[in-house]
Amino acid sequence: MKSTIEFTHLPGPGEPVVLIHGIGHRRQAWGEVPRLLNDRGYDVYVVDLPGHGTSPTPTRPDGYTMRSTAEQLERLFASLGVDRPHVVGNSLGGAVALELAHAGAARTATVLSPAGFFPVHHLPNIAVNLLFMKLGSYLPEAVHRSLVGHEWFRRIAFRSLYTHPETITVEAGVGDTLNLRRSKGFWPHFVRATFLRFTKDVQVPTTVAWGDTDRLLLPSEAHTARRRLPGATHVTLPDSGHCPQHDHPELVVDVVSATINRVSSGAMESAATQRPAG
Repeated sequence: MKSTIEFTHLPGPGEPVVLIHGIGHRRQAWGEVPRLLNDRGYDVYVVDLPGHGTSPTPTRPDGYTMRSTAEQLERLFASLGVDRPHVVGNSLGGAVALELAHAGAARTATVLSPAGFFPVHHLPNIAVNLLFMKLGSYLPEAVHRSLVGHEWFRRIAFRSLYTHPETITVEAGVGDTLNLRRSKGFWPHFVRATFLRFTKDVQVPTTVAWGDTDRLLLPSEAHTARRRLPGATHVTLPDSGHCPQHDHPELVVDVVSATINRVSSGAMESAATQRPAG
């Protein structure tokens, strides 16, 4: 079965890296990270998850489960001739990346504030923030353009995603909002998120990185990730929110590179809390 996942490719001479965004987002949400990785020589693929961005909704037997989404990505890898790429995922994309790491379908996994580790009492915070953004996305485009042009509005509208939402450009803010409005995959994942728990092991070197000011998936959830993934490396990203790829793209690239470099050392690091320089 052919993959229908849309992607952007930045060719490079080095190892393949696949970037996977979060719920309601799109491949452009990675900002400068693809270019920075490519500048370091990596062969970079940035995907739109099924039902997000320009990727169509999945058709049977495919669906929106983590396993099915991972399988759809595995088919994409096969169609591209990419054998076990390094995967990097944010939020929902982090859960997908962990699923790929569990299946051994990736060489390494770097996950940024991954979904699947929140306690039940965090669900109201997640639901309120996601619904605030989703329902707000239905305002007319002209209204969005007018409001996003104001720094005070960007601070309010994007506070759950970024530590520095005021630095979002008008075009990026409007583009992300319109994409959220159109993302048919939002509601299926929103409903499934209630039951999403990652309790599996991972088969490859994995880094779990959490922004210290994440307002959507709270930093305390990193403690749960440490308990469930004792073989992973756990790092804290300073001055970073739920999408650290915007707040500090260079730092994210450093963490990804460090994870990839562990493959050449042939060692799976034991769990440790580290604060990267930067």
